[in-house]
Amino acid sequence: MCGGRRRRRGGSDATAGEPGGWGFCAPALAVVALAAAAAVAFLEGTAGGVAYAGDGWFHECAKWDAEGGRFLVSTFFGAGVAEVRVGAGEEEALAERVVVADPDVAGRVALGLVVDAPRRRILVAYADRPPSFGYAAVGAYDLRSGRRLFLARLDGPGESSFADDVASDDDGNVYVTDILGNKIWKVNPDGEPLSVFKNATFRQRPGTMDNLIGLNGIVYHPNGYLIVVHTSGGDLFKVDPKTGAVSVVRVRGSLKSGDGLELISPTKLAVAGKPSRLVESSDDWETASVTGRYVGPVHRIGSSATVKDGDVYVNHIVGFGLGRKKTHVLAKAVFAPL
Repeated sequence: MCGGRRRRRGGSDATAGEPGGWGFCAPALAVVALAAAAAVAFLEGTAGGVAYAGDGWFHECAKWDAEGGRFLVSTFFGAGVAEVRVGAGEEEALAERVVVADPDVAGRVALGLVVDAPRRRILVAYADRPPSFGYAAVGAYDLRSGRRLFLARLDGPGESSFADDVASDDDGNVYVTDILGNKIWKVNPDGEPLSVFKNATFRQRPGTMDNLIGLNGIVYHPNGYLIVVHTSGGDLFKVDPKTGAVSVVRVRGSLKSGDGLELISPTKLAVAGKPSRLVESSDDWETASVTGRYVGPVHRIGSSATVKDGDVYVNHIVGFGLGRKKTHVLAKAVFAPL
């Protein structure tokens, strides 16, 4: 036990560690720290998948690059992209390596990314560091070298915005969601802004709480349309990328807190979040049903999903650990049927 007495500032005695004493003794703090470390270690063991060491607390998005045999992750405050190669044996510690560090977005945050495999490029959404909400951009980089192909500014003068996620269609056009403005920017394959999709349908529910975080995850469906999720409202939308026309996907089940999206197949969609969910449609996404649920490590929050060799991996936005390096987890998601 902690021994010894400590003199209160008022003159009376108090045992170290008691309220009013000078503080907790070192052995007690050590026990608490060890217990906390053991608890986190146990919880980490429930994750499965891939764990790796990376810089910083937050990694917003991760996508599998099949050609390169690696995961690509956006480093948030690092305002860039790192790779995590998984060819080594499980016994070997994995670590990220920065592959995109664009000096023109230094001081911003890197959020959603997508691998545009047909054009061999990485697309990344950039925004201001909160609590600033002005700058918004999307960058394209060569998939192998990381060389910048374009950096397109998206925000307008005096506009509050937060560029969050990104998708690309068959023609190479790029789409970026704005979670503050509930809109979608469209950029051509060379980085020239084309149009902005705004629609009252995006705001399905009145009130602040259902609109704190608006349009978020976005994917392009091979049948020629975009699927977008509204995080706070939990609504799913189908968007015509040529006209901007919007329809609501009637979903049986809740998608509240839905974040990053990933198509598993034309009829199955993974929605990362807390929890992450499996959504299925049999009528070309006119209607859909939540058919599976994956909670994952209880102390982590899912923020994006990707598919590797037929398995869904969920990226968890917050890393854990002491010092500069944090442990980040890409958990292999097994969806429990509902």
